[in-house]
Amino acid sequence: QVQLVESGGGLVQPGGSLRLSCAASGRTVSSYTMAWFRQAPGKEREFVGAIARSGGTLHADSVKGRFTTSRDNAKNTVNLQMNNLKPEDTAVYYCASGPRLTVSADDYHYWGQGTQVTVSS
Repeated sequence: QVQLVESGGGLVQPGGSLRLSCAASGRTVSSYTMAWFRQAPGKEREFVGAIARSGGTLHADSVKGRFTTSRDNAKNTVNLQMNNLKPEDTAVYYCASGPRLTVSADDYHYWGQGTQVTVSS
């Protein structure tokens, strides 16, 4: 049984940083694409970033240069380092796992429960 559990969310001021982690069980993170999505109130879930089996990464234009997705194979976790956070980054952030690197939420089969990130002064 695959379980993904996110942690690290919270309240941060604009310009600040947060590091989200996604701990996987029942699945080896290096064998699948691991992705981050987010959903703000009243908006659709949107792609944030992902790391493929190869280690290659892809990020949405809105976060490129500010967010970095990485993987810790020893801990079987995936991380999302978020720097220079903006109020528009406020959302629930979800970890997801799928067979290939895409930006479509429909292509990811397993999801975590989400962690809230709030950027506000």
